[in-house]
Amino acid sequence: MIRHEGRLVVCAVQFLTRIPTPQLAAFRPEWIQQSARYYPLVGQIVGGVSALILYGAAQVWGPWIAALLAVGAGIALTGGFHEDGLADTADGLGGGLTRDRRLEIMKDSRLGSYGALALGLTLALRVAALAMLAQVSPLFAAVALLASHGLGRAAAVGAMTIMPYGGYPGMAKEGKPDRASVAGLAVAVLIALWPLAFFSPVTGAGGVALGLLVAAVPAWLAWRLIGGRTGDVLGAVEQAFEVGFLLAVAGLAAG
Repeated sequence: MIRHEGRLVVCAVQFLTRIPTPQLAAFRPEWIQQSARYYPLVGQIVGGVSALILYGAAQVWGPWIAALLAVGAGIALTGGFHEDGLADTADGLGGGLTRDRRLEIMKDSRLGSYGALALGLTLALRVAALAMLAQVSPLFAAVALLASHGLGRAAAVGAMTIMPYGGYPGMAKEGKPDRASVAGLAVAVLIALWPLAFFSPVTGAGGVALGLLVAAVPAWLAWRLIGGRTGDVLGAVEQAFEVGFLLAVAGLAAG
């Protein structure tokens, strides 16, 4: 059992990041779906590295450069995995008039105007919120960045649990397109929650509330327009949560 859970952790790291890992012997595609419970842990690894860069850079160059470097580090570690999902979702849901056309656009690797606008806006908001937090406290900004990455992945696992698969067979990036289990979601949430111990109850609850509210927007649009989630939609949910969480925390911290 412990050995299998270790395999799932490695599988989650392989699926979500560019971090080198040992090769998995006798790999099975269903491990990708099962490993979803550890997505927040992978997010915390990425967020932890980004947080260290933010804190260190803030001592040398100040909040804005530190925020840019931290966000850039997260993108480098994941290969822009979630950002790509956000852009594809925006292009598909914004540019298609039918379900088939929306899915066709989402599968297209080219970046359209809706995707470019969504990507640019979310990146700008994340950098601005982190810079605002770093002006108050670089250490608190680093903790907020760590928390946002883990909680954002937990939100994506929540979407996997609640939403049916809306794409075509063979289109799923996250493996077999079944719903994630409730037990897996519970594990993911428990892993994601621990950084909130460093927040006041009001700030932590406010960040999670706005994060979930913003993340619900792409999830609801996808459910209405294509009938459910795809791997791209999960990326959009994760990115939307990060934006909402960081904006709420920055606003409450500044206040």
